[in-house]
Amino acid sequence: MIRLRDADFKNIVTQAIDNIPEKYYANIKNLAFVIEDSPNDEQSKKLGLGHSSSLYGLYEGIPLTKRGNNYNLVLPDKITIFKKPIEQRSTSLEELKAIVFNTVWHEVAHYYGLDHSQIRALEQK
Repeated sequence: MIRLRDADFKNIVTQAIDNIPEKYYANIKNLAFVIEDSPNDEQSKKLGLGHSSSLYGLYEGIPLTKRGNNYNLVLPDKITIFKKPIEQRSTSLEELKAIVFNTVWHEVAHYYGLDHSQIRALEQK
């Protein structure tokens, strides 16, 4: 397990966001990235997470592929990166960075409408 100051963890998340390929980053609209220590009770209940479950990130919103012509004047979609589960999984700073980068990519893929099987297929390429 590795522990980071909040500011250091935020910098790593910012680096991961900055490394989203431009062709994807340029098309991101109305999306907020936030950092929380852990999923809150509502998120855990909604996802059916048990006490031993680890969630590194969560996309909440309407994916681009599901937005219709009436999609306007709405609050931003949200990607939350969860610090404590990532720290608990990580044994080195390099591993932590890799998990954060992968988590940001994974959640952005959900924003673009990809499901878990599509994301896994892309990751295997």
